[in-house]
Amino acid sequence: MDLIKIVEQSFNNEKAAEYPEFKAGDTITVTYRIKEGDKERLQKFRGVVIQINGNSPFTRTFTVRKVSGGVGVERIFPFQSPFIDSIELNKVGKVRRARIFYLRNLSGKKARIQEKKLAVKAAEK
Repeated sequence: MDLIKIVEQSFNNEKAAEYPEFKAGDTITVTYRIKEGDKERLQKFRGVVIQINGNSPFTRTFTVRKVSGGVGVERIFPFQSPFIDSIELNKVGKVRRARIFYLRNLSGKKARIQEKKLAVKAAEK
């Protein structure tokens, strides 16, 4: 019983270390492996994280939304998916909610999320 938990934790720690820390409102690029017949290719999906769902590390998912050709496209990715090649954090967004579903009803400039300004400490002494 304990051996199973140890193995699960080791797999979880290996996979979680590869991904950057992100939250709702951040813009990320997910590189996803797609199999078409006997061929395999990488596809990039860049968008805003709408929500992160789930408490258990094995059932956690995140939803990414982008607007492609004037149509909103949302995709749900499991954190533990073997098909995720990499996740790149592009922008850190400034939002006040954990689930930003209100973004679905906005369009144009109103649908943009402000970028969080990171405080840079001056090392002058």
